Amino acid sequence: MNPRIIIAALKGGSGKTILSLGLAAAWRDMGHRVAPFKKGPDFIDAGWLSLATGAKCYNLDPFLMNEAQILNSFLKHSEGTQISIIEGNRGLYDGLDLDGCCSTAELAKLLKAPVLIVLDVTMTTRTMAAIVQGCQVFDPDLNIAGVILNRVAGPRQKKLITDAIIKYCGIPVLGSVPKLKEHPFPERHMGLVPHQESGLAQKAISWAKQTVMDNLQLERIREIAGQAPQLDGMTPPHKRALRALDETLHPRIGFIRDQALWFYYPENLSQLENLGAELVELNALSSTRLPKLDALYIGGGFPETQAQILADNTLFRNALKEDIEEGLPVYAECGGLIYLGERILLKNGNYPMVGALPIEFVFQKKPQGHGYTILETCGRNPYYPVGETLRGHEFHYSRAVFTASEESLHFAFNVKRGHGIDGARDGICRKNVLGTYTHVHAAGQSGWAEGLFKAALNHKKRGQTSEMGKECLTT
Repeated sequence: MNPRIIIAALKGGSGKTILSLGLAAAWRDMGHRVAPFKKGPDFIDAGWLSLATGAKCYNLDPFLMNEAQILNSFLKHSEGTQISIIEGNRGLYDGLDLDGCCSTAELAKLLKAPVLIVLDVTMTTRTMAAIVQGCQVFDPDLNIAGVILNRVAGPRQKKLITDAIIKYCGIPVLGSVPKLKEHPFPERHMGLVPHQESGLAQKAISWAKQTVMDNLQLERIREIAGQAPQLDGMTPPHKRALRALDETLHPRIGFIRDQALWFYYPENLSQLENLGAELVELNALSSTRLPKLDALYIGGGFPETQAQILADNTLFRNALKEDIEEGLPVYAECGGLIYLGERILLKNGNYPMVGALPIEFVFQKKPQGHGYTILETCGRNPYYPVGETLRGHEFHYSRAVFTASEESLHFAFNVKRGHGIDGARDGICRKNVLGTYTHVHAAGQSGWAEGLFKAALNHKKRGQTSEMGKECLTT
């Protein structure tokens, strides 16, 4: 039956992430197998949910994925678990248009999942019942199964709001979290700091778990999750791997994962493996050499937080640049794009990077690109056919400054939605490198994995041909 619950809120910053983490960690400690999911294009909250559950967190995004892809992902990755927790994003009904396209509410209806709304009740009482009733009336097809009160000032406020919601809305209040002066979760920009950067990550998870156990009705919430109906017409996909594009060769595709660069959707890596690639994990902070690779995938992250360490590792930077000059296919997203540039410019100094692309990156106080993107492939590149349309997302505080003439630059994409590198273009290309601010999700953009795999395969074949030629010359 796939027991499941969606944790939503009326707006960002209401506490749904911390309560989702606490619920997930508490159920895990009770011996339940928990499947975590995050609605929307989010790496940081997904990383925290993975840490809380000990399981990979998968993103379910109605903009990046169609309905069948979302259902398949949910059924596949919740199979064999006892409960799924799906953390929403933004406000419950916040979407891309007047109809609420891509909202948490639309995802909840697609998954036929009951919704719990986390209410920030600061300086309110009965008004919260009016707001919840408004949410119920706004879309009667949505199953709002209960609410959780957050930042409650005291017993009187708790009783007034609880009684009003029961009387006027007819749904239970499943928890009441008092106003807490502080919490151990580090914050930056518009959300949590990645758990990889926090030495107190496990302590923070334990704190969230205890907060939930002290203040929420865990068993009642689990019962509501168990009442979710069967998802009709869908069955979990076969576990058979995708047929490799070439079953006689298994190209080695590297990917960098460290404290600076770690934004990877699980599907992006697994699809490369399913096609037949051997994945090689690298660390740009500590590795001193680059192993023999047929391609490299560099995800996003926060290279600016580790700029000094990245700059100091000249052996790795130089080895990567040398391989790029010799034709190594490299696909880089956002933080990876920045790492391949010439330098990072911060208030406290300038930090040299790989130098494979003629760009410097200046960091600003406000986001320079934030939200979903639509790109049209307009230029030749190693990974996408000309004419293909991509859907992705971007979130970056850096601004690109070109160090070469505009006429010498080559771009793969025209930006139809979003900002990209310069407001009109994205996907700068040089040799076999493509660097873009846009992140793509392989579950919705399957051609991405095939494009990178084919580029790796071609590079491997060229290398083998070259080696054979050398052998002939020496015999």
